[in-house]
Amino acid sequence: MVTGGASGIGRGVAEAFQSAGDRVVIADVDVRAAHDLAGELGAEHVELDISDPGSVDAALALVTDRFGPVEVLVNNAGLAGGGGPLVGLDIGVFDLCMRVNFRGTFLMTRAVGAHMLEAGTRGAIVNITSIGARQPTPGLGHYEATKAAVEALTRSAALELAPHGIRVNAVAPGPVLTPMTAGFASDTAARAAWEARIPLGTIASVADVVPSVLFLASADAGHLTGVSLQIDGGQLLT
Repeated sequence: MVTGGASGIGRGVAEAFQSAGDRVVIADVDVRAAHDLAGELGAEHVELDISDPGSVDAALALVTDRFGPVEVLVNNAGLAGGGGPLVGLDIGVFDLCMRVNFRGTFLMTRAVGAHMLEAGTRGAIVNITSIGARQPTPGLGHYEATKAAVEALTRSAALELAPHGIRVNAVAPGPVLTPMTAGFASDTAARAAWEARIPLGTIASVADVVPSVLFLASADAGHLTGVSLQIDGGQLLT
């Protein structure tokens, strides 16, 4: 089950799982986009607003009733919502970012974690965070704070669920070329300035991030839990 699976990193993850022969449920607030992608891939889809407990419970009930127990959850859905200095940030932008990125990831982890416990599933949860949780960028403090919270949640959930054989890890990308970053990436000067911060010299593509998600969800990562794997071209080294 991939949240925010209709576009960006989520879409790449859904495509990769489907190509590997897994049964994939694309969960997205944009149900039309989820429906269309599911039809294209031969996957399943469900409408989901991760920030709404009722939507989370309804979507999970539908998925488990139709397709069986969830073995892997990828908490990918998220947004920045805008930007600007903290002292002047619109509180609505802050609240939206917190509601989706942190509250939404918490609600999904709580619901699917409880489902895995009840079903006796030794599953995996992979959260998509950001290197911004560890390296601040002016104007993105609200977004980075939510991702730091998700990294803390990752460690707490890993500790609590480990006795039940459920692993919880995270992938922390630097900037990635997705629809969410299209405006920034199309600004030649802004993109060049950011790439100057990256030792490998380029902003990541979705394809750079996806393999790490699949690895952490797989049996090959069977002794890894509570880790956050940075995919940043070396940016955190600078």
